Amino acid sequence: MDELSVAPSEREIPPPHERSADHALDAHPSLVDRPLRTLKSGDAFAVLDSYGDMGTTADTSEGLFCNDTRHLSRLQLFFEDKRPLLLSSVIQDDNVSLTVDLANPEITRADGTTMIPRDAIAIERTKFLWNSVCYERIGLRNFDRLPHEFRLTLRFAADFRDLFEVRGMKRARRGEMETNVASNIMRFAYRGLDDRIRRTVLRFSPEPVQVTKDCASFRFVLKPGERASLLVAVACDLVDAQSRDASPIQNASGVPAQGFAKAYQDARRDLRALTSNITKVESTNALFTDLITRSTSDLYTLMTRSSEGIYPYAGIPWFSTMFGRDGIITAMMLLWADPAVARGVLLQLAKAQALTTDPEADAQPGKILHERRSGEMANLGEVPFGFYYGSVDATPLFIMLAGQYFERTGDLATIERLWEHIQGALQWCDTFGDRDGDGFVEYYRETDKGLANQGWKDSHDSISHADGSLAQGPIALVEVQAYVYAAKRAAATMAGAMGLIDRAIELEQAASTLREKFDRAFWCEEIGSYALALDGDKRPCRVRASNAGHALFAGIALPERAAKVAATLMSEGSFGGWGIRTLNAGEIRYNPMSYHNGSVWPHDNALIALGFAKYGLKPEAARLFEATFDASTYQDQQRLPELFCGFLRRRRRGPTAYPVACSPQAWAAAAPFAMLAACLGLELPAATNEIKLIDPVLPSFLDDITLRGLKLARSQFDLRVHRHKNDVTINVLKRWAESDASVLMMKTR
Repeated sequence: MDELSVAPSEREIPPPHERSADHALDAHPSLVDRPLRTLKSGDAFAVLDSYGDMGTTADTSEGLFCNDTRHLSRLQLFFEDKRPLLLSSVIQDDNVSLTVDLANPEITRADGTTMIPRDAIAIERTKFLWNSVCYERIGLRNFDRLPHEFRLTLRFAADFRDLFEVRGMKRARRGEMETNVASNIMRFAYRGLDDRIRRTVLRFSPEPVQVTKDCASFRFVLKPGERASLLVAVACDLVDAQSRDASPIQNASGVPAQGFAKAYQDARRDLRALTSNITKVESTNALFTDLITRSTSDLYTLMTRSSEGIYPYAGIPWFSTMFGRDGIITAMMLLWADPAVARGVLLQLAKAQALTTDPEADAQPGKILHERRSGEMANLGEVPFGFYYGSVDATPLFIMLAGQYFERTGDLATIERLWEHIQGALQWCDTFGDRDGDGFVEYYRETDKGLANQGWKDSHDSISHADGSLAQGPIALVEVQAYVYAAKRAAATMAGAMGLIDRAIELEQAASTLREKFDRAFWCEEIGSYALALDGDKRPCRVRASNAGHALFAGIALPERAAKVAATLMSEGSFGGWGIRTLNAGEIRYNPMSYHNGSVWPHDNALIALGFAKYGLKPEAARLFEATFDASTYQDQQRLPELFCGFLRRRRRGPTAYPVACSPQAWAAAAPFAMLAACLGLELPAATNEIKLIDPVLPSFLDDITLRGLKLARSQFDLRVHRHKNDVTINVLKRWAESDASVLMMKTR
């Protein structure tokens, strides 16, 4: 089964040939064959078509989901048993709601004469999510000069399928369904095999003239110019079968008393509160402003509140949950603009850090979470992702983020709170992560249920040798060693700040030793880059891949290697015009339509751009930014997807979509923030209370950029950066009265 016929399951599910027949993934419908609209709030999200409907085709990814379960698989609107005519479909800029404008089709009598002419009745649907409820208002207005009577029908269904079933996994058994119909309420309940009851309640106002187990009909009479509304609310909830509220139907509380208008106001207010502290980015390029606005909206739509702060869920539809690697990298790229995200990620992952050894979950003490799932299949162990730790890079990345957060904020109290967890993560890197004691961190799965590859490229075929043969583990990835190096340097800085001088010296020495060993083992002069990995026999995978760019991002690359790595990454075989491919076109396993062997990922390119900037390669960073921006202008809603295909760029054509890419995706949405910081050389060290712009450049599509509300610990600024051909100027537009920070533009070239 090739990559195109599989949902991006390698992020979570081993490929079909590594699983039993009953767990194999079927071909999953494309997410790009027709426009989809997504909404999210908390642990609930909805995937809708452009009409605002869901479930209009078989085997669809559409539906209303909550806690990894599809609570509503169909909700479709009909006007006199016909589908309305679509006029427009728009997600608001802040992503809170979907607005769809429709009109009635022509309705004829039995003799063929017109009863209601086409476009006489305007239909406006407004949908949003709040507190696990999907609210909808269907507004109606008669624009004809005659009165009209008509019937609206809503057809609905609830299949309570686990997210992994929706993605194509087969199950031998399922739980039991129950339905109940009342005058204006439709209740569905599902008693799962995990002894939990999941419930969906639909409530209508006004009352339907007829309601059955799968549809509700409403009669309206509108005079010329008259308006009317139909309100629908769909509530999702979950209880243990043993609880006092465990009756599947009778005790289903349904929709809270909160009405449509109040819920809408609260949803908007909550999003404004989430985004209140982010640095605002403005530009004279309207398309870039649209991109950064969409990215900001997507990021904070994916933010989910917890007791420890906010956490960016990875993406919709398949990854709307907590992922360690995704959350950390998203927080890193957004750190300069909103450090509160990093704090929430760190505290939440520390809370979920593994304490014991559990082979089924690929867990060992000190390891950082890969993924958290709460659906029926995870609860039953049918998929191993309840609390799953099968990523080799999340643990050093966690330490890296803690160090970056401390450098950015100077928040020593949070670092002291995290220190035990940081120490545990370091211990994991040196013990369980390096079981053969060679100084490198390797991975291999503990059972055949886990992920075969446990770096960010976790497809089954993503790690190979130059002859195309798959590397056999334990595997030491190039980027993981880079992350461990940066993690130990970051930990040394944090230890020093807490007065742990001996520990700081020990960590610095360990990082220095690792850098020397890394260069000897991974550098491959013949490919002008670092090896993708070392296999279980310590043989280098001499393959040109984007992973090598992460060695620049983390700073482990020797200065004399950086230019060669950059030249390889920016060569035609790797850089196809839309960004750096995951695998060079000259490699045997190159396939531009694959998930990890030739595709282009915005977040991957953003980290590489940060690496280029670290080594003074600003023109290369700007070129990556230009390619990513250009790609965004061809995307629906100018939203950067998780990835796109790596075909060579051609004139007057946009990039080729990857058919099951998540959109929105958190680290893709954060990529423009990272690329902007890379080009500006933006550094914000709290220790010196300075804003530094080191060798700043602006890409060709940006003449002017303004950063509003750029914050340090004690200071806040509005800055304007203006491009003059190949040079830039910096202007301080506003400095808060109490600000005592310095703004420095530094030239090193």
